[in-house]
Amino acid sequence: MHEKLSPARLEELRKMDRAHHLHPFTDHAAMHPTGTHVITSGEGVYLYGEEGKLLDGLAGLWCVNVGYGRKEIADAVSRQIRELSYYPSFFNTTTEAAVLLADRLGRMAPGNLKYAVFSNSGSEANETGLKIIRQYQILKGKPNRTKILTRNYAYHGVTLATASMTGLPNCQQPFGLPLPGFLHAPAPYAYAVGREKDAEAYGQECVAETKKLIEKEGPDTIGAMILEPVQGAGGVIIPPAGYLAGMRKLAREYDILFVADEVISGFGRMGCWFLSEMWDLQPDLMILAKGLTSGYVPMGATMVAQPIAEALMKGGYFAHGFTYTGHPVSAAAALANLDIIEKEKLVERTKDKTGPYFQKKLREFAGHPAVGEIRGMGLIGAMELVPKGGRKELKPGMNLGILGAAKVRSEGAIVRGIRDLLAFSPPLVITEPQIDEMFASVRRGIDKLWD
Repeated sequence: MHEKLSPARLEELRKMDRAHHLHPFTDHAAMHPTGTHVITSGEGVYLYGEEGKLLDGLAGLWCVNVGYGRKEIADAVSRQIRELSYYPSFFNTTTEAAVLLADRLGRMAPGNLKYAVFSNSGSEANETGLKIIRQYQILKGKPNRTKILTRNYAYHGVTLATASMTGLPNCQQPFGLPLPGFLHAPAPYAYAVGREKDAEAYGQECVAETKKLIEKEGPDTIGAMILEPVQGAGGVIIPPAGYLAGMRKLAREYDILFVADEVISGFGRMGCWFLSEMWDLQPDLMILAKGLTSGYVPMGATMVAQPIAEALMKGGYFAHGFTYTGHPVSAAAALANLDIIEKEKLVERTKDKTGPYFQKKLREFAGHPAVGEIRGMGLIGAMELVPKGGRKELKPGMNLGILGAAKVRSEGAIVRGIRDLLAFSPPLVITEPQIDEMFASVRRGIDKLWD
């Protein structure tokens, strides 16, 4: 039963929201005249609120992989809260759920990523990774290796340090970031530089520019290279063939740790458990969150390669952790979520069925006059938008993606607007008819983009 809020209750909530709630990633001056959207319930791939029924084409924030309203996760959380609502993993103690999840991830993760450090989000998982990198370099007698190399358009979080890793100006400029010691190499975003028909060559140029940056800064000052295999919030940037292998080779050549941020790509979205395994990236650390619990409760994990973990364990007191590191309720939710993904074969289904169908339907927009480029793989995609007159008429601040996402929402589906593009990332439980429904809303929306 999905009951709508009464108009009086909706206005009461909006009034309280205006008075007391600072939203993340929100233009409050633009939102408050009409009021925030209030979501009241969810089931499967659908959300319900004052707008009625909406198909969630973004899986919350790239995370609700198993869909909304899963009783299995609710029951697991309820059982854990009744048995043991909380106890920390500090001071030589832990809980059964945390142990079981660490064991499961250690067996699932590719290569020698055998150890997990838990946290509450992707930002914290990356922050944990940064501290592990620093401590490991000190233990190896290389204390000067403090710099971190990421890329333009990267998204790695919003703490002071992880926002410095992030390569998006709107996450840095308002806060006087980045901090010193964070380097940004070019991303293989061929469309942004008009090289989409020459993407592989442009990718190799990006590798060459990264090599120059490393040599300019001094390889012995760089602790790690941290990359999203597919850049998500930066615009669903799919790496061209040979690019990631080239970056991985650079890291090995200069003895720089290689970190795969799989916060979005992990747990099935790309038709594999982890892109690090499918693309043989052999990372020294891997960053996880989002699909780990399908967003039901907060949790992140930093997977650590065995040699690094062993160095840390022999290096004395590991003085890092959060109050809720390895929270038993979050761990119980993650275990139940992983059970669903395995039982329903959502990874295989994405690889063989819904992912190819999603990509086929996405690419049907390639000839639309308002579309400049289509990108995607598995159940993730992006659609670059152009104004009347074509791409040459694009100007900074047009924000066609924001405008387009609002029009698509008015047609019954939630997608994300980023700069001048639309991004898609539906729950892995989406069906082919629901993919049709989502893209029908998208088509109606962008048909009105130039109105």
